[in-house]
Formats: sequence, C-alpha cells, structure tokens
Amino acid sequence: MPKRERQKRLAILIKENPFVTDEELMKSFHVSIQTIRLDRLELGIPELRERIKAMAEQSYDQVRSIGPDEVIGEVIDLQLDKSGISMFEIREEHVFLRNQIARGHHIFSQANSLAVAVINDEVALTASADIRFIRTVKLGERVIAKAYVLSLSKGKARVEVKSYVQDDLVFEGRFLIYHSYKERQSEEAMPIAIPGETDEGGLRDADRN
Repeated sequence: MPKRERQKRLAILIKENPFVTDEELMKSFHVSIQTIRLDRLELGIPELRERIKAMAEQSYDQVRSIGPDEVIGEVIDLQLDKSGISMFEIREEHVFLRNQIARGHHIFSQANSLAVAVINDEVALTASADIRFIRTVKLGERVIAKAYVLSLSKGKARVEVKSYVQDDLVFEGRFLIYHSYKERQSEEAMPIAIPGETDEGGLRDADRN
C-alpha cells in the first residue's frame, strides 16, 4: 500500500477507535511497529497514552456526581445524562496471582462508577444493579466500558453499561441510580421499554472470577 494511502487509512482508524494500539495497527497494515510510529509522527497523532490522557482531561471537568479519583478507570467521553465511555487497564494488582484473571469486583466497579459519573447531579448513588459477567478478563487486557442512560426522571435514573475487550463483550449491567433531583430544563421522564424489567436489580456475581 502506498505511504500516502496507508497514512490516510491509519488516521481514519484512529479517529474511529482512539483506543487502538500501535501493535494492532501494525498487524492491520502488515508493516513494522517503527513504520506505524513514523506515520503517526508525520500525521501529528500522539501515542495511545497521550490520546487517552487528553480525552480524560476534557471529560473529568464535566463529572459532578463523583470525584475524579473515585472513578475506576479513565473517563474518555462523557455526555451528561446521556452516555459515557471509560477505559480500564488490567494490571497485576487487579488479578488473582494464581491465574492472572481479573477480580470481578474491579470490572463491576468500573461499570458502576461510570454509571454514577454519567448522571448530571452532585449526589448520585447506586440503588441496585442487575449484572452479568460474560467472560473472564486477563492481565494486560484493556476494558472499555460504555454507559447509556435508558431513562431519567425525578430522583431516579436507569443506566445500562456494557464492557468490552476489543470486540468481545465481557460484562453487562443495568443500574438503578438515585440522585438528588434539582430543577432541570425538562422534568419529563425519558423511558425506554425494557422487556421484563423491574425496579429490583439485586447485585450478584460482583466477584465471581
């Protein structure tokens, strides 16, 4: 592939997936890691950690319901009362020593803190959670959690969070968040029909792994 075409596609891929690593790009384009790094430099695209840091700094300023040091993972994108994305890298302190598998409560905590952070209120607390672990997560893997506000009304919000490692769904949960309601521009609830949903969540399998 000509250099100009490769760089054009590389820029598009990083824009679509800012979490992509140089190693993954190397495999996609069948070139050396040095070539990918040189392409990024010529395009003015920072390395992964710098991209994440820049996005996190922009998003943290918006969080009202939880302190920045209380969020598990890096908040990459935040649309208050709508959606949010966070990234959590699994390190040695997050896994069982005998098998290098992440402890379930870390995966849950990432999702739970994102569900709280997405609420545009100074006080927001998890009332219940209905969760499911899909597959184990291992040392060195990067978990991307995506939160969506399903409904929002006076004092109560329902948030769905799905967590991925690359394209694999590893965790999903629905959280009932209570918040200290204050005057908003719209007081109408925004319900989304969820078959079989009830007010009772019930925390289960928080540390199944």
